[in-house]
Amino acid sequence: MLLLNPFKEVFELNNEESERFDIEEELDTRGLYCPEPIFEVRNLSETLNAGQYYKVIADDPAAEEDLKRWAKRTGTKVVEFSKDGDDLIFIFKKMK
Repeated sequence: MLLLNPFKEVFELNNEESERFDIEEELDTRGLYCPEPIFEVRNLSETLNAGQYYKVIADDPAAEEDLKRWAKRTGTKVVEFSKDGDDLIFIFKKMK
């Protein structure tokens, strides 16, 4: 299920890059299982411009490895990854 984010979330990372970013879109794939989360993320990514950030929430245990592998294969940057209970939370940056 695609959730448009009408109020941009602003994050600032406290790491070497000190990257500040606005979340342009949010995609909630909870309840979907492999390979559906990847299809949904790919479809969203295709609508975005290079340099845009987006948040993906998944609860499929396979999504952690699947989405990290997808990001590497497509040149998408995983800016942040965290777990909150069963939820896997990714912040991606479309690079190209």
